[in-house]
Amino acid sequence: MSSLISTDLVGLDEDLGGTSTDVIRALAARVAASGRAGSADTLADDAIKREASVGTGVPGGIAIPHARSASVTEPTLAFSRLARTVPFGAPDGDADIVFMIAVPEGADSDHMTVLSTLARALIRDDFTAALRAAKTPADIVKLVDDEVSGEVAETRGATGTSASGATSASSAAGAAGAAGARRPKLVGVTACPTGIAHTFMAADALVAAAKRLGADLQIETQGSAKVTPLDPAVIAEADAVIFAVDVDVRDQSRFAGKPVVRGPVKRGVDAPDAMVREALAAATDPDAARVAGSATAGEASAQGKQSFGSSLKRWLLTGVSYMIPFVAGGGLLLALGFLLSGYEIAGNAATVLTDYSLTNLPPEGLQYFLGAAAFQIGNLSTGFLVAALAGYIAYAIADRPGIAPGFVAGAVAVFMGAGFIGGLVGGLLAGFAAYWIGRPTVPRWLRGLMPVVIIPLLASIFASGLLVLVLGGPIAALTVALTDFLNGLSGGGAIVLGIILGLMMCIDLGGPVNKVAYSFAVAGLSAGSIGDNPAPLMIMAAVMGAGMVPPLAMALASTVLYRKGFTQVERSNGTAAWLLGASFISEGAIPFAAADPLRVIPASMVGGAVTGAISMAAGVTSQAPHGGFFVFFAIGNLGMWALAIVAGTVVSAFTLVLLKRFVRRGTPAEVDASTEAAEAGSVVGQRSPVVA
Repeated sequence: MSSLISTDLVGLDEDLGGTSTDVIRALAARVAASGRAGSADTLADDAIKREASVGTGVPGGIAIPHARSASVTEPTLAFSRLARTVPFGAPDGDADIVFMIAVPEGADSDHMTVLSTLARALIRDDFTAALRAAKTPADIVKLVDDEVSGEVAETRGATGTSASGATSASSAAGAAGAAGARRPKLVGVTACPTGIAHTFMAADALVAAAKRLGADLQIETQGSAKVTPLDPAVIAEADAVIFAVDVDVRDQSRFAGKPVVRGPVKRGVDAPDAMVREALAAATDPDAARVAGSATAGEASAQGKQSFGSSLKRWLLTGVSYMIPFVAGGGLLLALGFLLSGYEIAGNAATVLTDYSLTNLPPEGLQYFLGAAAFQIGNLSTGFLVAALAGYIAYAIADRPGIAPGFVAGAVAVFMGAGFIGGLVGGLLAGFAAYWIGRPTVPRWLRGLMPVVIIPLLASIFASGLLVLVLGGPIAALTVALTDFLNGLSGGGAIVLGIILGLMMCIDLGGPVNKVAYSFAVAGLSAGSIGDNPAPLMIMAAVMGAGMVPPLAMALASTVLYRKGFTQVERSNGTAAWLLGASFISEGAIPFAAADPLRVIPASMVGGAVTGAISMAAGVTSQAPHGGFFVFFAIGNLGMWALAIVAGTVVSAFTLVLLKRFVRRGTPAEVDASTEAAEAGSVVGQRSPVVA
């Protein structure tokens, strides 16, 4: 694509200054002079800021300063072959070849793919030698054009732009080359903040290193171009994982349980052999660091192309996982507000903060004012619950373009009184709308507007419009009916209500059903009072107590009652589950349920039902929506609440032990082999806890 570079953007054997900042500013001015950027200073500042975070020098005397900038009007390359070398942070010395990549905020995927192809070419000796030998600016332009024009048809090593494109090394080295020997299999992810250059250069460098060391390596590049995930079957077969990243790995749970080597993306470019050697060593080290998560790559492989039901579950749980921090942080702040200012602060916090300040304290004093502040912040945080749920359900379906319409749909659900159920429906509608609107091929001039304007606008109109005009009213009526039904079970039906809530809290361990029960409790909390209307506070206590049972029961069973029935990793997870359970983080039991759902989940439900029933029967109340034992000061009849939790934990743990001893998942031989492997420290099926 010749439009990326022209002769007026090329300089040969020139002196642009002695520092990387000098060179960047000179090249930014060149881009602006060509009419491809509105402000040379803005572009230069953006590139210099990027350079300050991680130097863009790479081995071989090359530097690739780059930036996304609002001042850039079209994707552009500027080139300089320097008369004197300049330091750009490469480990082997200074750079004399500099490519500046300038990208507008809304660059389309075609241009990003071409730019990534060029970045990968810069680690090839033949290409850089040709750049140094070029006689004229036209020669440089032709070299770039020739390199990128065939990028669709030609794959150079493992680009990682698709799962199938991540090529394995084809030759063996050392012992791995022996006849009949299994070659080590590795997978990896590379990603940098801008997703333009280092992401793809690191991928190629790592694959080349793996080939030299006799291993197969497939890389997923999470860059600015479209990301196609690695095949789950490839992940399942991998012996270890390499993360060369400067940002979070997307969907990291796909790699859960795998030995992992982590480092910045630049290390993947500068020291790929070292990273591959470390990964090969980790593959055979039982004490190596492992990828945390709630699902293993093997499970992802078993899913293959997920059914709609499996996809729906994944979408909903993604929304729930992003929602939980709002609830957890907000809930603890609410509890702190109660501790500092008393329970009446629930109705006074906004007025206190409006009428008073740190220099004009209320009559009750500083503590009361700080309590009001804590309560109000917590109240605002929990107010994001439904919007965050809907927004990230839509994100799970349609990626980033789904976030805005999802949040809007969640806010509309709250406005319509549709609550948590409305948020679920709104998130799904927004996600599907954003996904389908983004599918058609549109003209290139429109592509930059699609993810930031067109998709959010149309998806918001569709999802929120349906909620306002059609679905919001019926869902709100359903929510009211459900609330009335559950409240109607209070009093004489308190024990029945406790059992129902306990079962709901434990059936999916932090999943949609769990969150329906929890959201029901939180929604009624503000209407409860110790004297006049304790039912909502009793419901909150029963819900929180029952939700604490699964991780506590897993901890008791795996670390005290029946250690040999669990793997070493599960026993380690059990140690962590003590704190997670005490904090009311039901997800602490997920690693156990993922490994053995048909025994863990029923055992958890039995214990949760016991706790819910005892809590409701004893009239225990909670004025805090989260925090577990750490909000003891907000619990009425704390002794009976603790007794209810202990009883449920013991019942659940003993039920699980009995099921593990007498209900087999496979043949006795299979179970015995599994137990022997666990006692030997097997890494098969290892899982780490998910901390929400």
